[in-house]
Amino acid sequence: MDGPKRSLNGGADIESVLANRGLLNEAALDRLRRLEAESGERLDRIAAKLGMVSDSDLAGAYADALGRPLVRVEDFPTEAVLPERLRAAFVKRSKAIPLAETEDSLVVAMADPLDETAVRAMQFATGKRIDCRAALPADIDTVYERLYGEGRGANDDLYAAAGEGDDAFHDSDLERLKDLASEAPVIRLVNSLVGRAVEMHASDIHIESMEAGLRVRYRIDGVLREMDPPPARLRSAIISRIKIMSKLDIAERRLAQDGRIRLAVRGKEIDFRVSTTPAIHGESVVLRILDRDNLKLEFAALGFDDTQLPAFLEALHRPYGIVLVTGPTGSGKTTTLYAALTELNRTDTKILTAEDPVEYMLEGINQVQVKADIGLTFASALRSFLRQDPDILMIGEIRDLETAQIAVQAALTGHLVLSTVHTNDAASAVTRLLDMGIENYLLTSTVNAVLGQRLVRRLCPSCREAYVPAPELVAQIDLKPGIIGPHAHLYRPKGCGECTNGFAGRTTVLELMVLDDAIRALVMRRAEAREIQLEAVRNGMQTMYADGLRKALAGITTIEEVLRVSRST
Repeated sequence: MDGPKRSLNGGADIESVLANRGLLNEAALDRLRRLEAESGERLDRIAAKLGMVSDSDLAGAYADALGRPLVRVEDFPTEAVLPERLRAAFVKRSKAIPLAETEDSLVVAMADPLDETAVRAMQFATGKRIDCRAALPADIDTVYERLYGEGRGANDDLYAAAGEGDDAFHDSDLERLKDLASEAPVIRLVNSLVGRAVEMHASDIHIESMEAGLRVRYRIDGVLREMDPPPARLRSAIISRIKIMSKLDIAERRLAQDGRIRLAVRGKEIDFRVSTTPAIHGESVVLRILDRDNLKLEFAALGFDDTQLPAFLEALHRPYGIVLVTGPTGSGKTTTLYAALTELNRTDTKILTAEDPVEYMLEGINQVQVKADIGLTFASALRSFLRQDPDILMIGEIRDLETAQIAVQAALTGHLVLSTVHTNDAASAVTRLLDMGIENYLLTSTVNAVLGQRLVRRLCPSCREAYVPAPELVAQIDLKPGIIGPHAHLYRPKGCGECTNGFAGRTTVLELMVLDDAIRALVMRRAEAREIQLEAVRNGMQTMYADGLRKALAGITTIEEVLRVSRST
């Protein structure tokens, strides 16, 4: 295995697998080959150390090269296999845990299946052929503690090193708390929590103060997953460490605070938006992970297809008017607006945005962070924008009459205005603006289109499973033969080494309402949202439910996900 190309069990070499999976381009491979020649260390290990591939990427590549699925935590045995032959110290050092034995072979999960030294040692100790499988290093650590560490958690070494922290700090203890939060073990613990979240492609980290201690949860593909909690005694130290990193006041525990952190994780610069809030058992913290590399600002990647995209682009490219994106919190509205701004961003166009908060920095666009405590509101920012000779304005959210009036004024004076409104569907956005106090004739003159959207989990294309829906389900979800054909299939999650419980990422379900003469007539007589929606559907609008149904039939998501987000609208 010392040659330039290393293969697993006679299969594909790892370099080719990393390239084929799109993890390393040719320039990166050339750089890694030079470093490999200079250092003598393996190319894949160098790539991991430099943060060019993550632990999960590397484990997936090993699994591909082996031609076997990635071993997950639930796949490990409940008791140690051959503990009398393979001692705990060797298992821990080599990160190799036996899964099962046969008469002539031993199946072993390894963090590094290319570790020939460990493989030869296991062959010598057991007298059996070693059948390697790939597993995540973090999963190996977790299972090791369960099987060999007397039930200790994977982070217990960090917890022990952090010492006997005291959670009962008072104002007089601030210096002591600051010292504890700045100690290396606590720093490593917080970095471990953050690194693990990034590794698992989480969007948020929730660190919540409960009566019994801290609860740590990661939001992955929109669903919260609970993780192993740190000891209750470290609650104050962990929260204070995060507040120090985000330049917040650690002495202030009675009011909510907001801050930002920029950290290098796996060789990448990642921003974190931090929010703290006082709760009955102490402060709780949420970190929003803003990974620019994972931000996809292409409409196709966001879930637009040929039924919505041309009309949406036509509305965006009009010289003036208002384009609204609507949906509840966490439905991807800001990402859609960023994609729209990227589409419109040209050297001959001036774009100004007012956001709360600014989530991602967009090259070539003037972005302003709203700060209501000093009087910089959406309305005041928008007023100042009109004196800056802009072409396009983006307002994070229309929350009140003053902001709505200035947006309408800007549209009437020849500007394109993009913004969001919190309503359940596209038609309700128009009636919401009417309820705020905007005159109906002004709305019909300025609003070009309203896009309603929700986020649904995307099925993993590697393991999704097709099935024929039962007649009861067909009746429940109104599957019409004209839509699905005579032998239509739906799809359900299965789970594999490439995904989280059968899902990998999220996509949108959309409905685009373009204001035509018929809808404008309804707005002029202040019709209800339901009536406006029915007219839009008659004129060809595809509802979020219909869009979701098509995506479920195409295997992009499940019908359960579609029902969850669209039947409530």
